[in-house]
Amino acid sequence: MIIDLQIISKILKTGDYSIVEDNLLSVDDFKPIDKKHQGYDEEFSFIVNHYEKYGRVPDVETFLERFPDIELAEVNEPDDYLVDAMREKWLYVRAVPVVQNVAKLLKTDANASVSYMLNAVKDLTPDYGIGGIDIIANAELRLKRYKEMRDKKAEFFFTSGFPELDAVINGFKKGEEFVVIFARTNNAKSWVLEKIIAHIWRQGANVGYISPEMSAESIGFRFDTLFKGFSNKDLAWGNDDIDLEEYEKYIQELKNNKAKFVVSTPTDFDNKITVSKLRNFVKQNKLEALAIDGITYMTDERGRRNDNKTTSLTNISEDLMSLSVELGIPVFVVVQANRTGVADADSNNGAPELESIRDSDGISHNASKVFSLRLKDNCLELAVKKHRDGAVGAVLKYLCNINTGEFTYTQRDDEVPEAEHQERRKRKADKGKDIF
Repeated sequence: MIIDLQIISKILKTGDYSIVEDNLLSVDDFKPIDKKHQGYDEEFSFIVNHYEKYGRVPDVETFLERFPDIELAEVNEPDDYLVDAMREKWLYVRAVPVVQNVAKLLKTDANASVSYMLNAVKDLTPDYGIGGIDIIANAELRLKRYKEMRDKKAEFFFTSGFPELDAVINGFKKGEEFVVIFARTNNAKSWVLEKIIAHIWRQGANVGYISPEMSAESIGFRFDTLFKGFSNKDLAWGNDDIDLEEYEKYIQELKNNKAKFVVSTPTDFDNKITVSKLRNFVKQNKLEALAIDGITYMTDERGRRNDNKTTSLTNISEDLMSLSVELGIPVFVVVQANRTGVADADSNNGAPELESIRDSDGISHNASKVFSLRLKDNCLELAVKKHRDGAVGAVLKYLCNINTGEFTYTQRDDEVPEAEHQERRKRKADKGKDIF
């Protein structure tokens, strides 16, 4: 099989034996699958025996002296692809007779067929190697990353557009960052989301905005308001109170920017927004940040027919965090608070709590950061409810004028519990001590 020869060729030409050890490859993996195909078990055994005896992979010349009829291949595929292809080959070979026997048994005895199938499946389960990273042996990599982040923060973090919030959370990571913003209806969720993503665009990044309820034009008008202070009402209603010459000049200047702000609606996704489609959307447009104005409009690709909303949203949130890690971009979503959030918003207790997230606490569980909002009498309260890398409890207050996109900071109500302050003082006192 060509895949067997590819693996052997890569081991010999690179001298790297890790593909064998990391994936528990054995001689059985290189045996012929049938009489029609050539196996490479003898060749693989030679490499293994040489490595075990001498501690290194044999030279190409040594190998070819033993197997002169072998023509090694040029291999550029990554190890993961080669191993996956080999496992798929063997799974197919072993699964075919099982499926055929199940079909025969079904004709005479369904119970016996199912029993046979369940037992056979156990034997089909591959013995996959499980990778990992030794954080002791690789400690210097962390030192290197820390130095890079310390000296070049802008390469690793986006600021939010709310300087006071950045002082609390240190901005947003450019990867492994799933941020949830939740509030009740008409509490400025979408405005805050667009302000953050527009600010990331200002930093030279390509950004994407999924808008389930509003057109790209409406999102564009909001952008003009947030970016340049044009009256959103006048833009949306076509009022003549805006200086047309000033707006035309602004539009021409805007077109000179190289960074993209791509807005998509459900129709662009055939009315079925999934994480897989979002992955393609991000890759196609080379996006560096993604905002989704309503996670409940998404479709769960892992969902089963009888799954409830809670399960679906939990799956979607897990997949969005995985997407952030995979593509190295922050993902922001807006979530509606449920009716308990109404009581919070109408009381003096401030922004809603985590348990107010509608339909799923799995969303907040998978999030790296969670902010809740309350807008009352033109005062916006932004509360940090979850922060995976820092303290929670800070409540930032802004006077806001939605029509002009202005958010004026007024104060911070620090709600960090006293216990957290005590823990911080203890950590500071213990700094430098031998923790072992």
